[in-house]
Amino acid sequence: MSFFCMLWVPTFFLLRRSITGGNSSGSVWALLLGSITAIIQFLMGYLVSPGGFGFSRWLFGFIDIVSLPVLIPFFICFFMFLFRGFSGDIDFAGFMLLWLIPVSALRALSWSSLNEPLLLIAVPLLWTALATGISFFINLMANNPRWYLIILSVLCILILPVSAAFTYWAFFSQQTAMGFLLFFATHIPFGLSLAFDIVRR
Repeated sequence: MSFFCMLWVPTFFLLRRSITGGNSSGSVWALLLGSITAIIQFLMGYLVSPGGFGFSRWLFGFIDIVSLPVLIPFFICFFMFLFRGFSGDIDFAGFMLLWLIPVSALRALSWSSLNEPLLLIAVPLLWTALATGISFFINLMANNPRWYLIILSVLCILILPVSAAFTYWAFFSQQTAMGFLLFFATHIPFGLSLAFDIVRR
């Protein structure tokens, strides 16, 4: 399971790059900043102290485990896009996935002693679902700038990280049915993104 946590993100990145062709813009920055962030997180430890099965556990999942590790590279990439004046193509998903490669490697090392499927298997899958899902809705807004699609996309971008954190919380709380339901719901944009990439190719 530790190998899955370590290798899933780079494997999926390469698979996606083979389908889309991709854009290398920001690749070096993504790997460099992702490595720095991963080392800082590894040395500092968790930011939230989880307690039991309540809100603190969900917040722990959102900040330290599932959502924030993906949102940080998203915001960095978005600010790079703003700095360039909305010019040029930026592969948001590719940037976030590259950023997550060193993160997943260090997390695999720190979580390996726990031997916990939730952390070592479900969390890397949720990371890729968030990265590709958020990128999918950004591309949807960019390619179809209709007001209702913009509103829908913004809402989905806001909901996805929350849903991923609830997925972690549900599995941790032994609410397996709810966990799988949220897990599959969170992966719907992931599936749509892959399907559209394959069709476009």
